[in-house]
Amino acid sequence: MNKKIIILIGFCLFLNVFTYAQNDQRIVYNLNDCISIAIENNLDLKSSVLKAESSEINFKQVRNELYPNLNANYNLGLNNGRNIDPFTNDVVNEQLTFSNLNLNLGITVFNGFRLMNSIKQSKFNLQASEMEIEEAEQDLIIEVTFRYIQILNGKDLLVLAKSRLETSKGQLNRLKARYNEGYGNPADYTDMLGQYTTDKIGIINASNTLKEAVLNLLKLLSIDPEEEIIFEDVEGLIETDKYSYSANQVFNDALQNLATFKAKRLRIDAADSGVKAAKSHYFPKISLFGQLNTNYSSVAQEFTEAGRVISETGDFVTINNQDFPVLTNETLFDTNSIAYGDQFNNNFNSVFGVSVRIPLFNGLNAQNRVALQKIQLQESSIDLQNTKLLFKQSIKEAYIKMESAFNRHHILLDQVNAYEQSFHTNEIRFNNGVSNIVEYLISKNNLDTAKLNLSKAKYEYILRVRVLDYYRGI
Repeated sequence: MNKKIIILIGFCLFLNVFTYAQNDQRIVYNLNDCISIAIENNLDLKSSVLKAESSEINFKQVRNELYPNLNANYNLGLNNGRNIDPFTNDVVNEQLTFSNLNLNLGITVFNGFRLMNSIKQSKFNLQASEMEIEEAEQDLIIEVTFRYIQILNGKDLLVLAKSRLETSKGQLNRLKARYNEGYGNPADYTDMLGQYTTDKIGIINASNTLKEAVLNLLKLLSIDPEEEIIFEDVEGLIETDKYSYSANQVFNDALQNLATFKAKRLRIDAADSGVKAAKSHYFPKISLFGQLNTNYSSVAQEFTEAGRVISETGDFVTINNQDFPVLTNETLFDTNSIAYGDQFNNNFNSVFGVSVRIPLFNGLNAQNRVALQKIQLQESSIDLQNTKLLFKQSIKEAYIKMESAFNRHHILLDQVNAYEQSFHTNEIRFNNGVSNIVEYLISKNNLDTAKLNLSKAKYEYILRVRVLDYYRGI
């Protein structure tokens, strides 16, 4: 085989592989990919997770209050001047080093079940926070779905805009040739030129709409907008059969399945436990306590007997007018400083007892706490009722729009079919000089408008179905 031919074939193969590799570098996402990426990257969702982690820490902290309190204190210091010797309680006027150690133990025996109800309250709040994470995920999923459907709609509108432009371009070229040859009405050419520029602007508008939809989705995904991404179409987006659930069925499923309602009910349970915890301040608090104490002083000394000696006291006794000194038998002692560890052993003492704290009057503090918690309970109940009302209205509105989009979609299918036949007929008539440019443009614009309306109805139906499925907890 000719060497040049072999080189040419090899170059073509390399070019094909290189081109395929370049195309293969483009990122392709489907709807499920986008949902997974959003759940992993979305910053608002991460904030919800952090709130749940805070609730978990609060729950652990309240639960740990069931354990006894055990604390140790150790002090070491230096006193100068007149002070009290902590070892002998004598007043001394010298520099001394002091140290003390104590161990305190406290156990709550009864406090009106405040701890138990506080633990329940924290646990309900933790569960509510976990449900709110699920709620945030569900909201994020429906938002991603909405943005994804906007992209698909934008892609279809851009395809329609390009198709309109191609049709106008073909007619413009035909009319231009006739115009240059001196045939036909010159106004037909200029009118078609105006239509052509209008269709070019339509492509620009459709392209910008698509770009905005892509940017909105990438923002939810926390993805660099500079990346080139292809979004796959979704098969079977429009059903021939109408949505099979009623608005009431959707609402009842939402009450049972949606994390929003589960979270609201858990907040009510938490508020109810908060009321019970606040009422515990009406009851006495019984506690057990214990202490172990010891201390050290640098002036503390121990005395060791070193012998005995007879010495005068300074007093006199007069016998027969003669003074005799008074003598005493005095014991002599050697003094030694007591070691640090020995003092701690020698000065050890312990204290154990029961403490009962009875609330008699505390400025109505307990009453106010209970009142505030009851208000919180009422607010949580009202919040649930308001959420039910809002969801019921939203579901009803989504259901009505779904029905409308479904009906419009099937009617518009017939309209597009009719306008396609009408445009085909008018195009043939116009090309053969039977009809004028006005009839042709009217027929073309009718078809274009019908196709746009069909695309909008299609994606509106898709969106409303996804919203209703979201409400059902799917």
